[in-house]
Amino acid sequence: MATASIIKKNHYQDSLKLMQLSRKLSALPGIRKASAIMATEANLKMLRDAGLIAEAPDGANANDLIVAVDAESESKARGAIDMLDSLITPAGVSRAGAAEAVKGLDSALNIFPGANIALISVPGEYAKLECSKAIEKGLHTFLFSDNVTIEEEIELKRRASGRGLLVMGPGCGTAIINGTGLGFANVVNKGPIGVVAAAGTGMQEVTSLLSNWGTGITHAIGVGGRDLSGEVGGITTLDALRILGGDNDTKVLLVVSKPPSKKVAEKILAAIGETRKPAVVCFLGHDLRPPGDENIKLVSTLEEAAFSALALVKGNGKKSSPGPVKDWKRQAGKYIRARKRGQRYLRGLFSGGTLCYEAQQILARTLGDVYSNAPLDKKNKLKDSNVSVGNTCVDLGEEEFTVGRPHPMIDAALRSERLLREAAKPEVAVILFDVVLGHVASPDPAGDLVPAIKTAKASARKKGRSIAFVAHVCGTERDPQGLKDQEKKLMKEGVMVFPTNALAARAAGFIAAGGRDIDRGIL
Repeated sequence: MATASIIKKNHYQDSLKLMQLSRKLSALPGIRKASAIMATEANLKMLRDAGLIAEAPDGANANDLIVAVDAESESKARGAIDMLDSLITPAGVSRAGAAEAVKGLDSALNIFPGANIALISVPGEYAKLECSKAIEKGLHTFLFSDNVTIEEEIELKRRASGRGLLVMGPGCGTAIINGTGLGFANVVNKGPIGVVAAAGTGMQEVTSLLSNWGTGITHAIGVGGRDLSGEVGGITTLDALRILGGDNDTKVLLVVSKPPSKKVAEKILAAIGETRKPAVVCFLGHDLRPPGDENIKLVSTLEEAAFSALALVKGNGKKSSPGPVKDWKRQAGKYIRARKRGQRYLRGLFSGGTLCYEAQQILARTLGDVYSNAPLDKKNKLKDSNVSVGNTCVDLGEEEFTVGRPHPMIDAALRSERLLREAAKPEVAVILFDVVLGHVASPDPAGDLVPAIKTAKASARKKGRSIAFVAHVCGTERDPQGLKDQEKKLMKEGVMVFPTNALAARAAGFIAAGGRDIDRGIL
């Protein structure tokens, strides 16, 4: 192994740039592996464990970029490192020229004087300052940055709300404003449904399903995962509902979130009632009483949220469905009959946190306790997120996995490694996973996972075992990756693919439970 590395002090890069650098370096002649990540403690440990660095550089911190390569020779390794600056700066643009083009918010507004939204992706310690500047300029803010304190979030949102502005975030992964996607956004149809979501992949799932089933959205406004907490109190959600309530093109409202406190839920339902528009509210896994307003439908899964909103658009109030998945039980039966003694557990490996949460809800009805790094019940929290216990669903998009490294929607390396480890365990019967399409996501997320799936299946066959792979692809045909093409790549490898995340979870639970009857939904 010939390795080389370099650290660039105070050279923060977001997930997309890190992924691009890693891929460009990996594609160079003679390079076997390359990693461009931020120098967090966890990432430095990962590089040491992989043999890419001998020890952590002195004084390295989370704002420093570290690049390490494994090559065929020392000259190849050093040559790749020497090319780093040219890969970071686009061809034909000098570093000085790139810096001069846009120095900050003011110069950006000079280039785009009509802009009314600022997208901010900087280290969390600087996010408050940049967001404050945007608010003072009269801009709505899409705050992609995480690691912002809840006190800072409340201060920013109150300030923006007083000026009639939205702060979408912090940690806001997706939004679609008047057809323009921000962050991890899918290409969906325009239509009469206005979406507000405190759940990134929850928004992606419902908007994609609605588009795939023949309707569409006016806007999809992300608010950040903490907005409906008791501390924040739904500041951005309430403002977003007022905006959509006054939008003549928005005929139906759809709200998606994990369960808020009872007090916040009451505020949200009251605000929806004031709009006098029919609405679907999905508080995932809620235990709330149905609202007294018959104009509001309260549901507990993303799947049901999409069906219910579609029914309101059609005007008949009846839920629709995509119909049963052909022959899925026959295929599932093959895996059940082929199981070896002791092969009975499910492992879910998710890039989408809301999809992981919804899957746990459904699986718990069949399998009982489901362990996770982001569990439904705190008693089922994994002691070590890298070590599965019994039936486990892991959200690989949680900050513990993504600080300073590409999100799994962008880079499949972390998930592929985990998939191979889980599939090698003799107790594992089924692996459940999501594939999320859209802008910013990997150009070929299904294809990125195929090598690991092939290797896992081949290794299991050598040991006389069979493992079921079950998946849902979240996206649309108009996404850059193409929904059908991504589904076909997985099905070609024997993966059972389902049109909703909930359906995939039900099927995977059915296999893990040995064919016991389950909450069938629309299977």
